[in-house]
Amino acid sequence: MSMTRRRFIATSALVAGGSSLAGCASIAAAPGQSDYANFDATELASLIRSKQISPSQALEWAIARSEVVNPQLNAIVVEHFDRARRLAAGTIPDGPLQGVPFLLKDLWTQLAGTVTTHGSRFFSDQVVKQNNTLANRYEAAGLVIFGKTASPEFGSNSSTESLLWGDTRNPWDPTLSSGGSSGGSAVAVATGIVPAAHASDGGGSIRIPASCCGIFGLKPSRGRTPGGPGAFDKAAGLGVSHVVSRSVRDSALLLDLTGHPEVGDPYVTPPPSRSYLAATGMAPGRLRIGIQRRSTFPIETHPDCMEALEHTASLCESLGHELGEIEPPPLPGEGLWRSFGVLRGTSIAMAIKKREAEVGREATADDIEPNNWQSYVDSKDFSAVDFERERQFVYSLARDIIEHQSAFDVVLSPTLVGPPPKLGILNPNSPTQEFANAAMSMAGFTIAYNVSGQPAMTVPLHWNASSIPIGTMFAGRPGAEGTLYRLAAQLEQAQPWADRRPPEFA
Repeated sequence: MSMTRRRFIATSALVAGGSSLAGCASIAAAPGQSDYANFDATELASLIRSKQISPSQALEWAIARSEVVNPQLNAIVVEHFDRARRLAAGTIPDGPLQGVPFLLKDLWTQLAGTVTTHGSRFFSDQVVKQNNTLANRYEAAGLVIFGKTASPEFGSNSSTESLLWGDTRNPWDPTLSSGGSSGGSAVAVATGIVPAAHASDGGGSIRIPASCCGIFGLKPSRGRTPGGPGAFDKAAGLGVSHVVSRSVRDSALLLDLTGHPEVGDPYVTPPPSRSYLAATGMAPGRLRIGIQRRSTFPIETHPDCMEALEHTASLCESLGHELGEIEPPPLPGEGLWRSFGVLRGTSIAMAIKKREAEVGREATADDIEPNNWQSYVDSKDFSAVDFERERQFVYSLARDIIEHQSAFDVVLSPTLVGPPPKLGILNPNSPTQEFANAAMSMAGFTIAYNVSGQPAMTVPLHWNASSIPIGTMFAGRPGAEGTLYRLAAQLEQAQPWADRRPPEFA
């Protein structure tokens, strides 16, 4: 198949509803294209609502930005420009983000009539027939989806590198990884193509690329956002979807719009006592913050990441929070990777089997990247007992992690054990053990909260001596996204980051 990007035309039913929110900045003159990258989604929606700009203008500005960024960094891999132009010129649902340009991650998320490749050659021409629930909610909010962002094959890589789409480069240094698996979305936000973009997280895939690219990323609690109607419970609840964004309030608003149950949900997450957007306007109070200095795994943390941790801890202390020390959560590395291998491997095998039925042939080693192919081959030996054993093991680890951290409101740690790695270290053709070791290193702090189902966020508060962003992570109690949003908004106000952009794209 040609590797040239393609534009797919599609139509889908749109669901109306919602109301607008005013932006926080005032515009002395009519905004132009040069202003576009300075607005967050909330303010763009306000400008569109007040008719200072049109949805078509906003879309064309986003497309123009992408045409500058994409040839250099490879953030968007499937374009829906013509589809989006028809929508922007027509009737957009009257939602709170009406007319705001938006991008979906090219992984497990369906937009009717368009291709979702999952970063895999075996799915490169798979056209889906209907929206999934999350895409419906994005469109009901008024978002104008104009493309899909790069993901490694099946999201199984902590760096966005695939044999189908190639490498997605870090905007702060194109020789470095953008992180994964939501690397395309993180690059699109960091460079101002969109103010927020869909992302998902099954081991760190929101937080890792957000840290690598210097933006905000919150992984919600298990079950907070919908996964259906076709896949309610991928990999026993290890994964969850949300967004990466520049502003905290955009992330909060988008979780308000998408973070409620759908019929058939296997997990029940307590609803918030107030909207997440409202939480961003409230002081967090004096929080008891546990500082975790060591990774879950026996891997030394880079001095840059420790410096970022100390900087963030000092900032929290200056804001009146109480700090204490906490050891890493009790996670047996070998047992955990065995469980991930079974649970994620089974989920990927199901997708491949379904695709085999659609195309009328079996997948071969030429269709699937080597490490995922080995996982697929291994999955054929898994029994139902194997799957249930590992599922119960993960749930028991979740209880241990939550109890371990119960003395603290939030736990602070580095997001990563090191700065963004060079591209190629997590190459899809790497030997299996070498690949696994590098992936474990990238997820050494993040993976615990996929196991426990707790919400966790990375916040861009530090850049190293080479001007590379180094994120720090906060994890909250189960269902306590509101606490994290209150804290994030406080940190954002104390040390604003929105204007800190990759130099070439600022």
